[in-house]
Amino acid sequence: MKNTRVLTLMAVLVAIGTIGSQLLWFPAGVARAYPVQHAVNVMAAVLLGPGPAVGVALMIGLLRNLLGIGTLLAFPGGMIGAFFAGILYRKWRRHRLAVTGEILGTGIIGSFLAVPFANFLMGSSVGALAFLPAFIISSVSGASIGWFILSRVHKVKPELSHTQRRDYS
Repeated sequence: MKNTRVLTLMAVLVAIGTIGSQLLWFPAGVARAYPVQHAVNVMAAVLLGPGPAVGVALMIGLLRNLLGIGTLLAFPGGMIGAFFAGILYRKWRRHRLAVTGEILGTGIIGSFLAVPFANFLMGSSVGALAFLPAFIISSVSGASIGWFILSRVHKVKPELSHTQRRDYS
């Protein structure tokens, strides 16, 4: 039953990331910023862990590219950001560290790994720092949205004491 819940949550996050990227985006330097992807990365990292978060980021990037609504730059940034967000959250259990992991993973490391992607796969010759401002702006805005959503979800979720729980199975 647990695997079904994890897969269902992953599918919902992939759907939100794929559709939401068309609803909220803005131009940022040489690339377009898709903050919904980063918000989903932070939420997946906190709710599911680093492995499933990377899977969610991979599927969002794949779907966006197959549908013609994304670029190949979604792969290096999204997956690395989700991984670092998941690792930092798993280690210290702090939402702000998941946000930090997303910003470091996507904004810095992902922007540097996007340069070979752009050179070899997209035929674009750009400098090593070309994607850095756009990736940082996108990841900071999106990770902040994810942090805000998580802070609200965790406050709303009621915890039942052991005397209030009933076994309905």
